[in-house]
Amino acid sequence: MIGERLQRDLAAMRPLPASPFDACDQASAKVTAQSLVRYKTNDYSVPVAYRYQDVWVRGYVDELVIGCRGEIIARHPRSWEREDVVFDPVHYLPLIEQKINSLDQAAPLQGWNLPEEFATLRRLMEARMNKHGRREYVQVLRLLESFELADLHAAVKQALQLGAIGFDAVKHLILCRVERRPPRLDLSIYPLPRATVKTTSPKAYMRLLDGVEGEEAA
Repeated sequence: MIGERLQRDLAAMRPLPASPFDACDQASAKVTAQSLVRYKTNDYSVPVAYRYQDVWVRGYVDELVIGCRGEIIARHPRSWEREDVVFDPVHYLPLIEQKINSLDQAAPLQGWNLPEEFATLRRLMEARMNKHGRREYVQVLRLLESFELADLHAAVKQALQLGAIGFDAVKHLILCRVERRPPRLDLSIYPLPRATVKTTSPKAYMRLLDGVEGEEAA
């Protein structure tokens, strides 16, 4: 009897879907001028290249996935707060590269905890190349668009060890690491920053002596 009931139940059941069920809430949205997408009560960032475009959103229990047409353009941990803003700093780097003076004030980069070697690299780049060094540092950060942080961190540390302070050197080193081939760098093209020593004017010493003599007279 039980076997007969099973056969009747199986005959009444529908076939399983061809693809697994995607357990998520789906919605559509439009990217703002600030490169943000609103889902429920919170805003999530996408790359600045997608500003003003229509996107689709999939809200999972622990993750938010944002896409444009058939391409996934952003993934974020889902926030269950209200009126929260969730940034991915990498999304804003192309804009910051164009407006390099905003590097230290850009809200999406605040609280971005990178390994300490990145700050060392930036300091040396700016010492070597001034403002252009700051732009090259952002170009180094933009390698995170294509590579994992662990690989970029290793390349930055290797560049510091070699004294190869430049974007092209870091890019070469990370490619060699990923492709598992030995690096070939011409270290002679990465000179140390030149120290600028100003000549003290003799008038400055005379003013100092005049001050000392005035104190002794008093």
